[in-house]
Amino acid sequence: MAVSRRETLHAAWRERIGPVWKSRLATGGGAVLVGLFAYGFAWAADHAQLAFGRLATGWPYAPLVITPIGFLLLAWLTQRYAPLAKGSGIPQVIAAARDSSQARPLVSMRTALFKLVATLLAMMVGGSVGREGPTVQVGAAIMAASHRLLRIPVNGAVIIAGGAAGVAAAFNTPIAGVAFALEELAAAYEQRLTLLVMAAVVIAGLVPLSLSGDYIYFGVVSETMSAFHALPIALLVGIVGGAAGGVFSRISLKLLSRDSILARKPLTTALVCGLTVAVVGVAAHGLTWGTGYDAARTLVEGGRQPIWFAPAKFIATLASSLSGAPGGVFAPSLSVGAGLGGLMANIFPEESRSAIVLIGMIAYFVGVVRAPLTAVVIISEMTANRGMILPLFAAAVVADVAAKAVSGRRLYHGLADNLTAAQTEAAARDGADKEKAPGVVPGA
Repeated sequence: MAVSRRETLHAAWRERIGPVWKSRLATGGGAVLVGLFAYGFAWAADHAQLAFGRLATGWPYAPLVITPIGFLLLAWLTQRYAPLAKGSGIPQVIAAARDSSQARPLVSMRTALFKLVATLLAMMVGGSVGREGPTVQVGAAIMAASHRLLRIPVNGAVIIAGGAAGVAAAFNTPIAGVAFALEELAAAYEQRLTLLVMAAVVIAGLVPLSLSGDYIYFGVVSETMSAFHALPIALLVGIVGGAAGGVFSRISLKLLSRDSILARKPLTTALVCGLTVAVVGVAAHGLTWGTGYDAARTLVEGGRQPIWFAPAKFIATLASSLSGAPGGVFAPSLSVGAGLGGLMANIFPEESRSAIVLIGMIAYFVGVVRAPLTAVVIISEMTANRGMILPLFAAAVVADVAAKAVSGRRLYHGLADNLTAAQTEAAARDGADKEKAPGVVPGA
């Protein structure tokens, strides 16, 4: 039977336009789900921290038992059931975006669900962890799953878009989501990546906005400083904060390498790290538990914290990161940076404490993640402060140079390299085992 011209044109339209709309549906639907997840995860994380806070208030020494045992159990469960869920989650997304053919286990829904539960449990036992890194990994998993559901190929751009949507929804900072995708997650700029990221970030950012209102993460901070006074402070704080963040990265990369003693004794490591977090938390009267959001907000608003807050939070965050339990370092790093800024504000008593705290936040954060553009955008969006852009940029650039002098490798990318090497070794072992299997002819 002859095919009419109308049927031919209709078939051609379906062949060309159909995949485009399926891709848009997968991106839009995935972004909505990421936004809903981020909103629910933030609510659950807040309540998990409150629950532990009430426990520690009622029984001040209970964390000395609960936290080490909790870290031990989380490390054991993670190692046994979801080894790719440990740590921040951002290195997993970077590794998955580099090689999308090997991405499925890194951003699978099974890993994502485990990550969600385990991060909440880490907060419930007092871990100095954040929810933003896990939100990035779960966001990438949700975006990849929505594309697989509609039979759309999952490539690096899809994974990066999901991760960027996670950043935007977690902090209510859409511009920072785009900046983070292009600066930290993506290896190269391409048009397809940009369109996917823009669409995913805008949609995911609108979902929490519609549910919880137009909130500013750290509240509106209107404090500013003149460039004449701010730039010397930005230089000094940038050097100190960047170097401190570089120390965190250097220690983390050294001790989280696959041949380190911590890797050979993961459960002992988890127990020791949990005990360290517990002792520091009890000694600090609970200031180092969880993300450190409340302590940081107090500093951002011009309040004060004890002079030992920054180093105590540094130790608690480092121990939590080394433990092998799931949890991010994004928010805890901002908290450490705020403490550092508050500490250095004492050197400049005539200047605005809030402004110096913001400079300290950005300096230490850049030192850890080595993403200066993202840091400037995210701090500006989280405080609705536009008047500090110049000193923040100056501090970010100086901090990046200082951090590079201390630790040549970027934290997330170094950890992603470890994951990639581990996957390559695992694939090689699987291939060797198949060749040795009965009935298999090597080289066939």
